[in-house]
Amino acid sequence: MSRSISAVCRNITPSATLRLNAIVNEKRAQGLDIIGMGAGEPDFPTPAAICAAAKQAIDTGKTKYTAANGIPELRKAVGAHVNRLYGLTYGPNEVIIGTGAKQVLMEALIAILDPGDEVILPAPCWLSYPEMIRMAGGVPAMVLTTAQQGFLPSMQALSDAITPRTKAILINTPNNPTGAVWGENLLREVAQLAVQHDLFIISDEIYETLVFSGARHVPIATLGDEVFERTITISGWSKAYAMTGWRLGYALGPKDVINAMGAYQSHATGNPNSIAQYAALEALQGPQDSVEDMRLAFERRRDLMLELSSGIPGIACAPPQGAFYVLMNIQGLVGKRYQGQEIRNDEDFTELLLEHKLVSVVSGTPFCAPNCVRLSYAIADDTIREAMRRIAEFVKELT
Repeated sequence: MSRSISAVCRNITPSATLRLNAIVNEKRAQGLDIIGMGAGEPDFPTPAAICAAAKQAIDTGKTKYTAANGIPELRKAVGAHVNRLYGLTYGPNEVIIGTGAKQVLMEALIAILDPGDEVILPAPCWLSYPEMIRMAGGVPAMVLTTAQQGFLPSMQALSDAITPRTKAILINTPNNPTGAVWGENLLREVAQLAVQHDLFIISDEIYETLVFSGARHVPIATLGDEVFERTITISGWSKAYAMTGWRLGYALGPKDVINAMGAYQSHATGNPNSIAQYAALEALQGPQDSVEDMRLAFERRRDLMLELSSGIPGIACAPPQGAFYVLMNIQGLVGKRYQGQEIRNDEDFTELLLEHKLVSVVSGTPFCAPNCVRLSYAIADDTIREAMRRIAEFVKELT
């Protein structure tokens, strides 16, 4: 028997965003003035009341193992939270708490997929989705969208992607990286398709609080009993409460799926961090002012970034309705040169921009968005101004 890495791990592509963050941190350690527009996390501190709850948990000895699927009071609080916001009713056994939304999403895929099962995946999409589906033994069935479509799939394209091996549709609204928000009419059509073909729906709603310009977040699970019973909803605390490093997320769904996820989690990781769970309890039950304050700040920053990008020749930005990213199309710059170096694609653009102007953006190719780059506006207003000034300067110097 050879000592080789498994086929599953040999075929995993490392996260482009995490790799970029490592490069940025290394350059900053060298004293370089890097502007990072790649991070998918709020720049705000975690609200003080949440931090105080974590400290209290430590001081009162709540530092032991908990139930593998999360403390009962937090699972109950999650159910109460979504009931208050959306009128949905989940019992504690239909909720699981995990180490980040990413973990519970991975567990959901493992719980429902057998080898070769297909998951319909509209794209552009978060770069981890295809890899996670493959790691769970499934096959991503990509349905490409364009800026002209508002990055929303047509029902014909979704229907055409269904085969006898299709097991689920994975949707993400508000979307990373496009900022698209799926409207109720489109969601109803997707729901009807899932019911008609007896498919699971996995709905990643981690950016649910971050919607702009009158857009409204509609959980697909609210669209009828037949939809509710087949939907696995993914969310958490990272984006709404600026708690990315606390690593806590949750899933809501059918009891049998949640039980399967809990069984897997009990062996894979055990319980999520006990202290973070008590902090998350305060986040849901305490003051919610900070959630709206952050949303308003992100909307202002979005508008600023769109305004500053509008005067840069060769690029185009579709206005996002949610999340905190702008997907910038750089097709008009492909073929140009910077100091003799040709920009052949989005990866060349990101490398040259970082090298010469010290601005880090994420290549669109890993998100299934070739010749685009993703810019995060989860940074201060003045930092956005300076970043866009450098990008404009970079483009002006192209030949």
